[in-house]
Amino acid sequence: MRRLFLLLVFVVIAWVGFSVFVPAGPTTETFVEIPTGTPGIRIAALLKQQGIIRSKDLFEAMHLIKGGTLKAGEYRFDHPAKMAEVFDRLRRGDVYTVAVTVPEGSNLFDIAQRLEAARLGGKDAFMAAARTHATMVADLDPQAQSLEGYLFPDTYHFPRSATALQIVSTMVRRFRQETGGLGLTAGNYHHVVTLASLVERETPIPAERPLVASVFENRLSKEMPLMTDPSVIYAALLDGRYRGTIYASDLQADSPYNTYRHPGLPPGPICNPGLVSLKAAMTPAQTNYLYFVAASADPSGKSKFSATLEEHTHNVQEYRKSLHEAGAR
Repeated sequence: MRRLFLLLVFVVIAWVGFSVFVPAGPTTETFVEIPTGTPGIRIAALLKQQGIIRSKDLFEAMHLIKGGTLKAGEYRFDHPAKMAEVFDRLRRGDVYTVAVTVPEGSNLFDIAQRLEAARLGGKDAFMAAARTHATMVADLDPQAQSLEGYLFPDTYHFPRSATALQIVSTMVRRFRQETGGLGLTAGNYHHVVTLASLVERETPIPAERPLVASVFENRLSKEMPLMTDPSVIYAALLDGRYRGTIYASDLQADSPYNTYRHPGLPPGPICNPGLVSLKAAMTPAQTNYLYFVAASADPSGKSKFSATLEEHTHNVQEYRKSLHEAGAR
């Protein structure tokens, strides 16, 4: 009898050791969703059911011994792991997320494409949320027709189950966090963010942005049309007619975003600018420039600024010459 008892004890110890210290779990990708408020006993049962652990009772015992709170969320398991490793992941809240990088100058169309590519919902759902929930920034910009301009460019980590509304809410919240110390007020958000979006799309060179902002402000003060190509492209995107380049018909389109036909700023931002462009729009350089050849178009990689149409015409000719020479090479 004593030998049988000792054998039983040995078997139990071996089973406990095997369950706790020998890695268990899937060899292929498996997701386990733990809803908010799920008690520890139910979490253990879910893990056992999905084959992540061998014993829910031992997992519960580990929880009692180690303590701590097991975090809700979706977890990804793709290799066998010791029970302690599984427990520690849940206690840390090491939930599975999808990383999405939104570069500075991305517009709603760009972001929608990136989210769909990351399998975070369809483009239409995102676009609808960004347009329907403009009231999220009503305290900053009562004129906002969408969330364009207020979705801060950054790298985000979203759960696979994130809705379009949750995504835009997160991005607007980041905008508020990042711009809170700039000194913007409800009275100038619309102007600054709209101007910054034009600046962002005109030059990739941070040092040039205050100069570009000065050109736009100087033209606005003289009631000259801004005549900026990025706004024309945005108008074509909104109308679903952008073909990868600007055509004469685009320059003639009667869109309020067509800054060749309509003076002043467009009705709202044409992209989501970063901090450098926002600061440039807040404090443009003090210049007499009224024209520039954009860096994005010039092979030299630098914008050329001028105060007179004569200078600008010369710069355009030089630009076309350098383009021809670059093509000849």
